[in-house]
This record gives sequence, C-alpha cells and structure tokens, in this order.
Amino acid sequence: MGASLKDVAKLAGVSVKTVSNVVNEYRHVSAATRSRVREAIDQLGYRPNLTARHLRYGRSGIIGLALPELGIPYFAELAEEVIAAAERESWSVLIDQTDGRGDRERLTSSGARSRTIDGLIISPLALDAEFLTAMRADLPLVLLGEQVGPGIADLVAIDNVTAAREATEHLLGLGRRRVAAIGDQRVSAAGTANVRLQGYREALAAAGIAYDPDLVVPAESYHRPDGAAAMRLLLSLADPPDAVFCFNDLLALGALRTLLAAGLRVPADVAIVGVDDIEDGRFSTPTLTTVAPDKTQIAEAAVTMLLERVNGLDAPPREVIAPHALQVRESTNTVAGARCPM
Repeated sequence: MGASLKDVAKLAGVSVKTVSNVVNEYRHVSAATRSRVREAIDQLGYRPNLTARHLRYGRSGIIGLALPELGIPYFAELAEEVIAAAERESWSVLIDQTDGRGDRERLTSSGARSRTIDGLIISPLALDAEFLTAMRADLPLVLLGEQVGPGIADLVAIDNVTAAREATEHLLGLGRRRVAAIGDQRVSAAGTANVRLQGYREALAAAGIAYDPDLVVPAESYHRPDGAAAMRLLLSLADPPDAVFCFNDLLALGALRTLLAAGLRVPADVAIVGVDDIEDGRFSTPTLTTVAPDKTQIAEAAVTMLLERVNGLDAPPREVIAPHALQVRESTNTVAGARCPM
C-alpha cells in the first residue's frame, strides 16, 4: 500500500493540512517547511490523488493535442515532448490525429471531446481565423505553426522564413548555384510551405541568383515517396540542380534515395538540406543536414501557456518564437559524402 498524507506529515513533523497545502501548491507555506515536506514526499514515494485534485477545481486533468499526422516523425517526436512537459505539471494528454482535415480539426473542440479536455494545443491546417476565434472563446487554446491571423490565440512557432533562408544560404555558401526546392504547396492554406518558399527566395535574391520556377517542385504531402518523385523530376531537367532544400526531412530522405540510386554522390554532386531534425536523418547514409527546431522548448512553451489559460489567465494572445539551429551533417559536408555502391 502506498504512503498517505498522514505518513508524509509524520515524517516531516507537520500537520496533514500543511502537507496538503504543499501538494496543492498554496503559497502560504514557508520555504523551509515546503522543503521538508517535499523531502518526505520523495523519501516515501508519495503520489497525490491527482483525480481528486482536478475534480476539486472542476477540471478533468487532461489537455488535448491535435496534430495533422502522427506518421510524420516530427509530429510524433513533438507529441512525446508535449506529453513529457504535461506530465511534469501532473497533467495527461489526449491526442487526436486530424489528417489536416477541417471536419476532424473541428471535432477536437466539440461534443464529448470538449467535455473531456480542459484545453487544446492544435496545429491547424484547415481551420480559418473565424472558427479558431470562436474555438478560443469556448476552450483555452494554443496554436502550433504559422499564424492563421493576427491576435487569434496564443501561438508557438519557429521563424520559418529565417530557417529556410539560412538553409538555402548554407547551400549557396558551398558554392552551389543551381539550388532547387522541394515542398511548395500551391494552395491558399499552405502556410508553412509559403513561408519556407519565401525564405528560399530571399536567400537567392541576396546572392544575386535569379529565381527559377523549374527548380521549385511542389509536394502534395511531405513523405519520402513525394521527395523521391520530386527529385526524379529535377534530375530530368536539361540543367539539373547541384543542391536541394527540402521543406522537411522526409522529403529530403526520399530525394536522397533517388540521388543515390542514380549513382550520384551526395554531397559532391548534389547537396541536400532538410527541416525538422528527425531521428531518421541522424542515421541515414549520408546523415542529413537539417534545420533543427527546438521541439522541447516548443512543447514546454505550449503546455505552459495553455495551463496558464486553464488557470484563468486573461490577457491578449501571446506569441513565442522557439529557437532553431542548422545541424550540419554529411549531406552537405563534401569531406564525408556518400555514394550508393554499384
């Protein structure tokens, strides 16, 4: 049988009420007493009844996380970080896969789900500003990704324009002049694709290189087969690229496979950069240079802001821009390039 409040109180030499105050994070407990109680909790392995605590405040103790596709490693890795961040605050996470469909995104905040969760973190692809504004009025809300409109809800993102520009500048800095891009999405809702294309074009313009639409290949989805098909199209050009910026790592891994199967050396013949820093890219041959968003900080910021809203914070929508870094690996390092064995 686990330790009880009485056991903790006895070991710490305080009343049961004092232990309860520490567990429930009431402020009016001295630092010395709080420390003594926490030491007793750790020593005894006491676990509070979180369900009772949440019910006391009329909460479920569950937050929602709605992501487009868990089959995309970036979202799976981000979900893991959100779960860890919520767990540190003694909250659970209910995950929905929306497939980027408007009907499924709307369901995350309606019906039984809205009664189950206390707040929602969502990466919306199909919902418009009007619906998200109404959603925020009914449920604490944090958005992930590009802003759908100004001042809708709390937002956590990376600076995708800068990230794309830095990735393209890295390729240009290698002396490459035929830099292609894979991942454009020619639809109005393609926020992330649009801003990554913007960063790519800004880097070309700054280097005095004319934008060539033949070097920009769209991708309906961001999976390996899409990247492989796009790379085959680029290799069919009369003057194929000597570098490729892919809008995510899965596209880059697909493109990499096409290049190696064609007997081309990466990066000696064609250098490749992706975005997301997924685990697969650290173990590919060659390993993948990528823009690495700080997934831990994205998750922590989203959970922190959401719980502040759940706890009653009434303030204008806030925006957190999480850091990113270019992780240079073998796919742009000419000293360590790889060629598919023939």
